[in-house]
Amino acid sequence: MSEPVVLGIESTCDETAAAVVRGGALLSNVVASSMNEHARYGGVIPEIASRAHAEAFVPVVSKALADAGLDIADVDAIAVSAGPGLAGCLAVGVSGAKALAYAAGKPIYGINHVIGHIAVTQLQFGPFPDDTLALIVSGGHTSLLHVKDVARHVDVVGTTLDDAAGECFDKVARLLGFPYPGGPHIDRHAQQGNPHAIKVPQGLTQGKAGAKHPYDFSFSGVKTAVARWIEERQAAGETIPVDDVCASLADSVASVLAKKAVRGCEQYGSRTLIVGGGFSANSQLRAKLLEVGAQHGIEVRIPEIRLCTDNGAMVAMLGSNLVQAGVKPSSPDFPIDSAMPMSKICME
Repeated sequence: MSEPVVLGIESTCDETAAAVVRGGALLSNVVASSMNEHARYGGVIPEIASRAHAEAFVPVVSKALADAGLDIADVDAIAVSAGPGLAGCLAVGVSGAKALAYAAGKPIYGINHVIGHIAVTQLQFGPFPDDTLALIVSGGHTSLLHVKDVARHVDVVGTTLDDAAGECFDKVARLLGFPYPGGPHIDRHAQQGNPHAIKVPQGLTQGKAGAKHPYDFSFSGVKTAVARWIEERQAAGETIPVDDVCASLADSVASVLAKKAVRGCEQYGSRTLIVGGGFSANSQLRAKLLEVGAQHGIEVRIPEIRLCTDNGAMVAMLGSNLVQAGVKPSSPDFPIDSAMPMSKICME
């Protein structure tokens, strides 16, 4: 099937999303977020998110089909995020997608949400070149992946050993008094600060640890170092230079991500770096990756902001890749997998 029409459904965390893709063209993209309901708690509450998914599922899917000018009968396949993510949230999306697929007599694909963040870049930049490397940066994942075939074979090059980049930002943001989610607030303040004002460590880049984990990521020590710096000055009654703290933190994290990603490209002979995940919306990271990529002759493909955060387009695009590659649909009773490994693209 050269240009399959695929409905993609996403419900891994606090966004209920659906989109329709025809081949490699996006026909609709609808997102309903419950983020405001979680802000008072300083993080996503799974039970609240799951209930929000149940309430939004039918309206969001219906609008995605209507915006595309299609009916469910016009869809060739349904793709839904089966993991990784919050178990309750995944269960709502997968259950709804299975019911829809059964009622409409359509094949269904339970896809890896993180691999979807790679696939979505095709909507903006076109097909992947050979030996593409992908950097996935989100609230819970920081991974470096070698993409041999986005529908069949993805290898893990590096992964998060403790805190992911997004987690690091959110934890420092709380210390600075920013509301949840903290990442956008740090981004805005960083644009006004001096990135060299504070010496922030760069995790797993030096010494034996750096040599042992050349492509892995660790931001727990970064978070702790910044936290101690803030606490020491608060204890001494000194004013915290918020803009400088944010700029120094953002520069450290962006530098580590860019260095390791470029090193991975050189190791695998890749001239293309795909970037995806919610944290890739960070302006300092985007600028650093483009700068370092240009210095090393590497094309850096970072999608527009609306395709960085969780959305149905990434699910539908990966579903389109699977259909076009002739991959067998998932079994009607496939399970969710909240800890789905990066090497698994689709549930059997």
